Amino acid sequence: MKKQTKGILAFAFLGGIMLTSGVLIAIPGYDEEVDYAAMNDPEVTITGTPADNYPDVERSQFCSSDKIAKSTKFVQEFVIPTDCTMPLAITSDYDGNVWFAQTNTGNLAKFDPVTQTFKEFENPTWPDGARSMMWGIDFAPDGSVWFTDETYDSVWKFSTLDEEYERLSYPSEGNTLPQKLRIDGSQIIINDFTGNKLTILDVNPSDTEVNYLSIPSPVDDSVTSDFAIDRNDNIWYTNWLYQQGGILIQFNQQDYLNDVANSGQPFLPLIDYIVGYPLPVQLLTPNGVTFSDDGTLWLADTTSSSFFSFDPSTEQFIQYVTANPILETFGNQTGVVKSPISRPYWIENNDQGQLVFNAQTANNISVMDPKEQTLVEYHVPSKNPNWADCDSGVEVMENCGVAQIFDFAISGKKIWFTEWVENKIGVVDTSVPLSFEIQLESETMKLSPGDSSTNHLIFSPKSVNDFVEISSIISTTHDFLNVDLIHNSADRFELNSNDSAIMNIEISASEQAIPGTYKILLGGQTSDIAISKYLTVIVE
Repeated sequence: MKKQTKGILAFAFLGGIMLTSGVLIAIPGYDEEVDYAAMNDPEVTITGTPADNYPDVERSQFCSSDKIAKSTKFVQEFVIPTDCTMPLAITSDYDGNVWFAQTNTGNLAKFDPVTQTFKEFENPTWPDGARSMMWGIDFAPDGSVWFTDETYDSVWKFSTLDEEYERLSYPSEGNTLPQKLRIDGSQIIINDFTGNKLTILDVNPSDTEVNYLSIPSPVDDSVTSDFAIDRNDNIWYTNWLYQQGGILIQFNQQDYLNDVANSGQPFLPLIDYIVGYPLPVQLLTPNGVTFSDDGTLWLADTTSSSFFSFDPSTEQFIQYVTANPILETFGNQTGVVKSPISRPYWIENNDQGQLVFNAQTANNISVMDPKEQTLVEYHVPSKNPNWADCDSGVEVMENCGVAQIFDFAISGKKIWFTEWVENKIGVVDTSVPLSFEIQLESETMKLSPGDSSTNHLIFSPKSVNDFVEISSIISTTHDFLNVDLIHNSADRFELNSNDSAIMNIEISASEQAIPGTYKILLGGQTSDIAISKYLTVIVE
């Protein structure tokens, strides 16, 4: 058996999205009785677990650097009982159970939050030693779980009633990568990341027939990323070339279906029903896509620290920024990382009207409130140093690394997530009161090029602790907007439980400032959490 590698690199050198890592491809004639790992690599200690898919020297990188469940005030982790399952796609069912796909076993697993127990369901058709990236998963009303499979260009259906797997072949025209998956009524929608299309599956419940409708992406040799559905059933998705930009696409699904019904034809040219909107030059890798309650579209940019809003009525994009990741997470022993980035990956809307996204290399689960213009970033405690620049040459830096939080699922006020290289799942409880709150003296500021103005950020304690140690957060999207602390304001300070603290800031626009609307992130963070607020700056 051959190994096919698609990008086993430290994240500091990743150019965008990690497609897969260390994928072992099953080939015809594969003999499940033969221990290929032991034959090809004598440095494999046989354990009888999925860890046997990796030589001993790679196990801490892919299987877990620390098999300890950790927790903070806001985050709780759970260690998966089977070693090295490498969990990825995750969802929840109607009873609150958590389901996730294991990329190193081909299995689904269920976690019961009440009993805090795992149950793993063996996939009997999965070859020993095979691995695949399973990016998409969703729970259907009939009690089945559907998930994508990159290696086999497949979609899998797992019946929770009889605990059986069924594999459906994905329509392949060469280099395909079925990724995110969503069940919308009787349809299953999947983006083909490298196959240059968005696919809609119509599974006929009367038989095993599967009908495919592939919406083309107009940019040749591009990738097709995540998608979202608006109030009018239009499907929106992104189509882009790495580091070259791309377009946001709207597919008018209802008009297409109505015209097909009236035409008497089984199909019509799909290209006639799509509209494209050029993405801003700053948005290079738009993976996650979702709608907020007010109809605004949001896009996460995986090669930066930014995410963007798009107003379909005005066709205007606005760039938002996260807090700069803690440098210790990156390590940066070699000095390669000049400006740490957070890499927002997927983005979803919860039932409180908030946006949730996973900041991959910041090791965060983030919650943004569009109405309040606030951002709360929950720090996940587990970190794998093998995916960062953590080795000092003598020892590994403390608190350094990333757990590769590749997916999350929203269940009420809880956000469940997977740690791909730490063999854990975790949960953020957003109902836990925050340690402090912040308020801007003025939430909007108007500047002309060359002008400056001052503002005040007020920190107020919410806990009864003696004090909270806070580090300031100042993040901007454009170099022509500068923020300085003034009047003896400090980068680090202690917030007493009885008193508020004020951070005095001066915002200036250079002579080269371009007219427009911009967002500056101001706030503070502790070891567990970052709490910030967006200041709107209008350059006139």
